[in-house]
Amino acid sequence: MSTTIIASYILFGSCLIMLIFRMPISFTLGFSSLLTAWYLDLNMLTICQKMVSGMQSFPLLAIPFFILCGEIMGQGGISEQIINLAKALVGHWHGGVAEVNVLGSMLFGGISGSPSADCASLGPLEIKLMLDSGYDRDFAVALTIASSCQATLIPPSHNMVIYALVAGAGVSIGALLMAGLLPGLVLGFAMMIYVYIIARRNNYPRGRKYSMKERVAVIRDGFFGLLTAVIIVVGVSGGICTATESSAVAVVYSFFITFFVYKKIPLKKMWPILRNVLSTLAMVLALMSTAQIFSYLLAYLRIPAMITDVLLSFSSNKIVILLLVDLMLLVLGCVMDMAPLIIICTPVLLPVVAKFGMSPIQFGVVMILNLSIGLCTPPVGSTLFIGCAIGKVSMSSATKALLPLYGVMILVLLLVTFIPQLSMWLPNLLY
Repeated sequence: MSTTIIASYILFGSCLIMLIFRMPISFTLGFSSLLTAWYLDLNMLTICQKMVSGMQSFPLLAIPFFILCGEIMGQGGISEQIINLAKALVGHWHGGVAEVNVLGSMLFGGISGSPSADCASLGPLEIKLMLDSGYDRDFAVALTIASSCQATLIPPSHNMVIYALVAGAGVSIGALLMAGLLPGLVLGFAMMIYVYIIARRNNYPRGRKYSMKERVAVIRDGFFGLLTAVIIVVGVSGGICTATESSAVAVVYSFFITFFVYKKIPLKKMWPILRNVLSTLAMVLALMSTAQIFSYLLAYLRIPAMITDVLLSFSSNKIVILLLVDLMLLVLGCVMDMAPLIIICTPVLLPVVAKFGMSPIQFGVVMILNLSIGLCTPPVGSTLFIGCAIGKVSMSSATKALLPLYGVMILVLLLVTFIPQLSMWLPNLLY
């Protein structure tokens, strides 16, 4: 057996064993990489340089800024304004409060960029609204979990930034953020259509219809919060600033709006917010630094080329290969979190889809949507855990209620996979 094959077994085998024993993913990637590098007798100084070089990136600054912006707005009382705005717009439809749930998550996703933050901030309000209107608890929790996953696609999404950095030169963060906007909206509207059908079938109540005067007042109250997302989208799409610069501007703006306009929390709350952000950021950066070594070894061992050959040995049909890639990502998304999978799978699968003419931008959206579904599936779906804890339901009950919504999400995934215009129209138009 060749040295390359043995090293590949060591890399993936040690990684799998540590994952089974529930070791933190950054330690798992770091240890398995060091073990493989030791077997290959690589220079450890080179390995350390690879770790550090992964952190020396100006675009990487967008990640802490996006996280900080979302945390400030999430803690600053924007949740109630978002819910009120959604009620004013769609609350009078069939299944009004369920439609509010989906639209509220869509709007909040444009501020937080995080499904976990979306579910934790809006979830208690959304679930209570649905329960008070006579909705089944399992359905209310399932819809809250599923609708939160729009946040990974709609700008700003720090997972999109991670993908762009891993995919390498030629993948613009701004183009990638814009590529996720339309699929994110399509996902939201698909869920709203599903909710409308269920509401008509079960005769769920409508909410009251707001007068024009009330709508104007609600829009005015929520306008300043939503303007955070507008600053990012317009700044990036209009070429006014880079994604990193727009994220920094959004942080300054969100700080001013939260503490000097809405005034829902005192200024001293900024310290706990910074601690939360620092904790999240430490995990992200530790993961990215160790993943740099892992990715380096993948390239050194030519594993992406080997996997490409294996997949092409199954079929040379584009549809079959893309379906296999989707299936692989869906399965992996059920057992691992999104960020490490982006870092591990991008260098492996990007060459495969490139063989069939798929743009790295489109593949980024396909990958993020695939792994978003994993966030609301057992056994490790973080958004599923949060939703079940907030809604006080068991994971099995929530998963059963989520089954039709999985179908809706997979349908949108197939559309994004096989209709490039869904993800590429805006980037092509703007860039």
